[in-house]
Amino acid sequence: MAKTKDALKILERVTGADAQRRELIKEETWGAHVARLIYQARTEAGLTQQQLAELVGTKQPDIARLEDADYQGHSLTMLHRIATALNQRLEIAFAPVGDHHGGADNHG
Repeated sequence: MAKTKDALKILERVTGADAQRRELIKEETWGAHVARLIYQARTEAGLTQQQLAELVGTKQPDIARLEDADYQGHSLTMLHRIATALNQRLEIAFAPVGDHHGGADNHG
């Protein structure tokens, strides 16, 4: 078997036909994607976690948790508050399964 550095191909090899394991990976990918979006928006705005927390009306540990790839509790309300604080708009879309443009499979 040829060696690869492609993470998706490696995950396919590891998960094989295990549907439950594939679903867990999709969920983890979703959390990481949302965390990365929050981090990127905050850093592009030149803000620290503390500064964003103050703008949003929460505490710094809450922002740190939202930026944690393992966190799965992102709420639309909090995401909207963050977007508003960063002078952004929050966009949510449904996409066909298999459409990878959103960065997190069908959670895009």
